[in-house]
Amino acid sequence: MPSGTEYDDYSQPRALETEEIPLVVNDFRLAARNAIAAGFDGVEIHGAHGYLLDQFMKDGVNDRTDQYGGSLENRCRFPLEVVEAIAAEIGPERVGIRLSPFGSHSDSPDSNPEALGVYMANALNKYNILYAHYIEPRVKTSMTTLETNESLASARKAFKGTFLVAGAHTRQSGIEVIESGGADLVAYGRLFLANPDLPRRFKLNAPLNKYARETFYIQDPVKGYTDYPFLDEGHDALVGKEQKKHVRCPFLEEDEQS
Repeated sequence: MPSGTEYDDYSQPRALETEEIPLVVNDFRLAARNAIAAGFDGVEIHGAHGYLLDQFMKDGVNDRTDQYGGSLENRCRFPLEVVEAIAAEIGPERVGIRLSPFGSHSDSPDSNPEALGVYMANALNKYNILYAHYIEPRVKTSMTTLETNESLASARKAFKGTFLVAGAHTRQSGIEVIESGGADLVAYGRLFLANPDLPRRFKLNAPLNKYARETFYIQDPVKGYTDYPFLDEGHDALVGKEQKKHVRCPFLEEDEQS
């Protein structure tokens, strides 16, 4: 339900008919066109967290017997058709995609998540999209984070564009993953929601507001959305003492890096 915590009775889901899939691909294409018309710089295709494209990729839920089920190539066909359509519509330089091969969100696991992640990385190279955004293997569901020896290293090596990672990162772990070459950029969600000035806080290594998970999906237009406080302006004096090494941003030209 809209609260994100309550459940109700839902209609029984069904598999898409084969002939319906091109219609959904076109829906994605039109949504991307509308986003650009509305003034956005680009779109990130949501291929993660148990949503439609993720369901097709994962053998734990995809039991189709047509050209969209069975083999890894077939299971990734629909998501890649969406990528191709959107890249052709708005330009690949305006397109990213989010993937969670190691996740099991909404009962959508995969028996070989590393192979899935690498296959998609290699396949995405064909379309020259701006970035691939992978969820860290430790994030299994929206409520479950586990320590694991699984890694995104093979997908990182396979993808030729800008590689983003996300998933329960702290300031320090973000610094470490960039410095180790594990990613080009690190994305933050919950910390950014609770800290509207997160870049400044990271720059100063300042304390962070704690997020209130119970407000993540409520319908109130203020509570949990715009009521988190900004850092006290007095912390500005610390800037000179807390300067850290700059990391090159792959989206900027060399003369813009400063």
